[in-house]
Amino acid sequence: MQHLTVLPSLAGGILIGLSASALLAVSGKIAGISGIVGGLLTPKVGDTAWRGAFVVGLMTGGLALASFAPGTLEMTLPRSTAAVIVAGLLVGFGSRLGSGCTSGHGVCGIARGSRRSLAATVTFMLTGAAVALIVTQFFGGRV
Repeated sequence: MQHLTVLPSLAGGILIGLSASALLAVSGKIAGISGIVGGLLTPKVGDTAWRGAFVVGLMTGGLALASFAPGTLEMTLPRSTAAVIVAGLLVGFGSRLGSGCTSGHGVCGIARGSRRSLAATVTFMLTGAAVALIVTQFFGGRV
């Protein structure tokens, strides 16, 4: 780690928690991104407006951050484009297989005391750590 980001990380976590809580309190909906986007891909009458607004809000927040503090989004990724595409597809497949993603299970499900979400989140984390270890050990950190 090159620099410590405690305050920005804490602020981001608080904002994620507040937005997930607000969505649950106002509409009774869970802020699981894969489920929200999945609902946009298979729309149901009367169910797309809030999903679209949520996704637009996510993108608007990212664009605002990029405009006001562009250095916060700078990063290097020592992976090939093909590796990033395969990784993204595997994450999408895992989200479908696990009936949700880290935001739905890890943020919302665990906060609601769901044992299923706890098991899913532990599985996500252990699998991610194992894959990172394998890529680092067998491929020198580059794929």
